[in-house]
Amino acid sequence: MLNISYWTRSGSGSGSYLVEAINYDNFTIRVVDPGLDKDNCSSLPLHSLSFYDFYTSLQYRKLNTAVIVTSCAAPVNSALYIDTNFCSKNSTSVSNSLMQDHYSYVVIGDPMMLTVSDVEDSCSIDVVALASSRGPINDLRNSSTSIHDALLYGFELTWFGVYCTKCKTYEECYVDKNYNVGCRRSSCTVFKPPFKISLSCLFRVLKENAVEVRHISREISSKIIGPILAARFFFGFLGVSALLVYKLRRRHLSMYGSIEDFLQNHNDLMPIRYGYPDIKKMTNNFKDKLGEGGYGSVYKGKLRSGGLVAIKILGKSSANGQDFINEVATIGRIHHVNVVQLIGFCAERSKRALVYDFMPNGSLEKYAFSREGNISMSCEQMYEISLGVARGIDYLHRGCDMQILHFDIKPHNILLDENFTPKVSDFGLAKLYSTDDSIVSLTAARGTIGYMAPELFYKNIGGVSYKADVYSFGMLLMEMTGKKKTLNARTDHSSEYFPSCVYDQLSEGKIVEVVDASEEEREMVKKMIIIALWCIQMKPSDRPSMNKVVEMLEGNDELLQMPPKPFLYPQEMPSEDLGANTDPEESMIPTDDSTNSITSDINTN
Repeated sequence: MLNISYWTRSGSGSGSYLVEAINYDNFTIRVVDPGLDKDNCSSLPLHSLSFYDFYTSLQYRKLNTAVIVTSCAAPVNSALYIDTNFCSKNSTSVSNSLMQDHYSYVVIGDPMMLTVSDVEDSCSIDVVALASSRGPINDLRNSSTSIHDALLYGFELTWFGVYCTKCKTYEECYVDKNYNVGCRRSSCTVFKPPFKISLSCLFRVLKENAVEVRHISREISSKIIGPILAARFFFGFLGVSALLVYKLRRRHLSMYGSIEDFLQNHNDLMPIRYGYPDIKKMTNNFKDKLGEGGYGSVYKGKLRSGGLVAIKILGKSSANGQDFINEVATIGRIHHVNVVQLIGFCAERSKRALVYDFMPNGSLEKYAFSREGNISMSCEQMYEISLGVARGIDYLHRGCDMQILHFDIKPHNILLDENFTPKVSDFGLAKLYSTDDSIVSLTAARGTIGYMAPELFYKNIGGVSYKADVYSFGMLLMEMTGKKKTLNARTDHSSEYFPSCVYDQLSEGKIVEVVDASEEEREMVKKMIIIALWCIQMKPSDRPSMNKVVEMLEGNDELLQMPPKPFLYPQEMPSEDLGANTDPEESMIPTDDSTNSITSDINTN
C-alpha cells in the first residue's frame, strides 16, 4: 500500500493505493485505487484525482488519461458522454448509491478542457480518476467493462523530477543510455547574434508539438537555418505589430462610435454633458482624490453653482465602452432617494467621466465594521440603512419602465450622504431587461466574489434573475450585522461556512451578541439576520423578492419564521432539494397579515 500525498499539491485525493508495478528504467510507479473491485465492473475509485492535483500537471497528462464519472437526472445524447451500462444493479459499490432514476456516464479527457456548453444541466461529477496511457485505454469507448479494466490497470506516478532539482535554470535534465540522470546546458535558452540555433533545439520544439522526428544529427549546419529563422522572426514581429496597431485603432474607433451612437439615440433621457476642460476645472485639475478602483479614480469637485460633486474618471473599459453606457443608461434615468444621482457626464473619445452628487460620509464599507470587528454604528442606523438599500434595489427591479439588475451589490457600492441616507451606486455591471423577463440571459458571470449568487456558477439550481441581487443584499445584511466578512467564507471544512453557523446558533435559541445593545436592539439585529438567511438561500426560487424583503423589514418581528439552512455548494443540499422545479408555496416567508403558521407565495417572475 502507498499513500500518494507526497505527489499531490494539497493532499487532495491522498490515501492508500495498491502498488501494481515499479519501473526503475523510466522512474514510474503504477498504483490502483483500492475502491476498484475486479469482479464488479460497477465499482468506482474511492479517491477523486485530476492532473491539477499534481505539481507537474503537464508531465502527468503524458502518463495518464482522465476518466470523469458523472451522474445525470435525464438521458444525455452527446458524443462526449459514454453510457457505462453498469453490470449489476444490485451491487453494493459506490456507483449504486445513485438513485435508479439517474443515468451514469463517463467522459474521457481533461476536465479543464470542457467548455460551459459541454456540461449538461442535469449532470454532476461524481469522481475524476486517472488511467495509465500505457494501459488498455484505446478501447475505453466500447463498454463499461473496458473502462473498468483501464482503471484496474492503474495510473502512473513518477519520481523523475526529484533527480532534476540540482539542475540550474539554463540546464535541462536528461537520462543517458545507462539510465543515469544528469544535467546539461540547454541549446534553446540563448538566442543572440549570429542567430544560430542547433537542430537539437528545433527537434525538441517539434517533438513537444507532437511531430515525430527521429535521429536528426546535431552536425547538420545551422548557418542556413539561423538566418532564415532570424528573418522570419523580424518580419513576423513587424507584421504582428502592424496588425495589433490596426486592431487597437479599429477597436477604439468602434468604442467611441458606440458611445456616441448611444448618447445621440437617448439624448432626451441624458443628464448634463460636460466637456473635459469643464471636468478639469471642477476638480481643480484633479487635486483632491477620494479613491481608486479597477474602474478608475474618483475626485472631489465643485460645480459653478457651488454644489459639491464626486467625479469618477473611467480608466480601463470594455471593448465597446459598455461599462460607461451601462452607467449612463441606468442611473441617468433614475430619481430615487436611495439611488445615487447622476448629475452629468463627459464623453470625449478616450476621456470619459461621470459626475455624481457628493456623499460626505463615503461608502458603507468603512462603517459596517470597526477595526476590532464589532459593529461601529448604532443598531437603529444599521436597520435604517438596510431598509433604505432594500427600497433602492426594489425600485431598480420594479419602479422603472425597464427592469434594472445591479449585479454588484456590496458595502463598497452603498454610499452615505450627510444624514447617513444610503444610496445604491456603481452601475458598471448593471443590465436592463424588460419587466416581463423572469429569467434573463448573461454571456458571463458578473459581480464580486463573496456576493455573487450561486446560479451565476451552477446552472442546475435555477436561472439568473433579479433574485441574484436579493442574494447579494443578503450577504450585505450579514456583513452589516457583524457576523463575519463574506469574502473567503469557505474554510477547510464546509461545516464552518459562517451563515450555517449563524443559522445553527439561532435555531438553538442562542442570544444574538451585540456589544452594548439593549434587548430591543438585539431583536432588531436578529430580525436582520433571519431576513439575510432568507435572501441567501441556494435556490433562487426560495428567496423572496426585494418587495417582500422591504415588507419583512418593516413588518412585525414575531411573524418572521426561520428559513431552510443555507448551503455554500449545491452538493451539500439534500437530494430532494436539488430539483430544478420548486414549488414556491413551500417557502415559509411571512406577510403582514399572517397569523400563527405563515405560508405565502413568492413571486418568481
